[in-house]
Amino acid sequence: MRHGINDMHQLQELVRLHRLGRPAREVAKTLCIDRKTERKYRNRIAQAGLLEGSPDDLPTMAALRAAVKSRKRAKPPQEQSTVDAYRAFIDTKRKAGLGPTAIYNLLAEQHGSDVGTLSAVKRLYARLKKADGVRAKDVAIPVHTAPGQQAQVDFGYVGKLVDPATGKLRKAWVFVMTLSYSRFTFARIVFSQDIDIWQTCHREAFAAFGGVPHVAVPDNLKAAVIQAAFGAEAMGMLNRSYRDMARAYGFRIDPAPAYAPEKKGKVESAVKYVKNSFLLPRVADFVDIDDANRRLQQWLAETANVRTHGTTGQQPVVMLDKRERAELIALPTTPVVPTMWREAKVATNSHVTFDKRFYSVPWTHIGQTAHIRIRGEALTVFVKDERVAEHRTIGDTPSSTVPTHLPEG
Repeated sequence: MRHGINDMHQLQELVRLHRLGRPAREVAKTLCIDRKTERKYRNRIAQAGLLEGSPDDLPTMAALRAAVKSRKRAKPPQEQSTVDAYRAFIDTKRKAGLGPTAIYNLLAEQHGSDVGTLSAVKRLYARLKKADGVRAKDVAIPVHTAPGQQAQVDFGYVGKLVDPATGKLRKAWVFVMTLSYSRFTFARIVFSQDIDIWQTCHREAFAAFGGVPHVAVPDNLKAAVIQAAFGAEAMGMLNRSYRDMARAYGFRIDPAPAYAPEKKGKVESAVKYVKNSFLLPRVADFVDIDDANRRLQQWLAETANVRTHGTTGQQPVVMLDKRERAELIALPTTPVVPTMWREAKVATNSHVTFDKRFYSVPWTHIGQTAHIRIRGEALTVFVKDERVAEHRTIGDTPSSTVPTHLPEG
């Protein structure tokens, strides 16, 4: 869990969730922040009169920044250079799910070489764990969800498949979304691509379901397999794009906590089922990724979604048709224009680059980090959450330049 919010876009989501009537505990979990942090920002926003209102008319970035602005806290005093001095820190991180090596690395990064040895951290970690005894949260109880309430999302590594565009082998992953009530499953095999593939897979899954689940439970979006597919540097923009998609379709995002795979056990079981029952017996026979996807869709329709599920004792497609589809959020009547966010630095030519084309930004922002929002043919550039430029992504020239963005002469 994080102890602060640096993303004004995330604060807009905090406001939206509260305006939807979601409890504070759920909001903190959804935004991957601790409850004290959620309460701090919620109180400041409420004091500014921005917490109440319509979820479809959110406060501006500037208004939220003004509401939460506060003085930086003073740095804590220097810690003692013994393992016992870090007992509280080690115990907090242990309870958050970190292992002793990860905790030691954090201590070393923050306090240098005076934190003791890894062995000492491991010994203290073991003592603290033993002192806990059996805890209530160690009890595994099956979680039952109502029809239409939830879908779980995950990726599984497939191996290498032929890219028909180049004829070469590339690493591939299978995207899987499973409805938690019926266990109806959508799957698609993808290469390492960009943010748009994440949204495309969701749109195709919603179409396959005939509606939108009220809650989507993806991994925490920091898992190694997702970082491998999208690139670790793209995680912030993936989260922002995903939140925009959730607003457009009306669902909520409830990410599975780090180190808690049981929170999305249904889809993890589905990923294993797809890999073991479909992919492993056939992977050597696929002509390319297109052939693999055609055969995967056939297998889902003729095998996976019509089998008698081991837990429910019912066929997923029958449960979807008879009970779950009617409880899903209706698909939008007009096509949703996907929103993608990218991060770029304003170059010395006063332009940012997207998809090998240059777009101008006022020259006073040279060297700063910009966030680029692409919605259809509209491209908007933000610097420090302020809109600074508007462009169209279509055009025959290699750049889109507004003359007033450049210095005179």
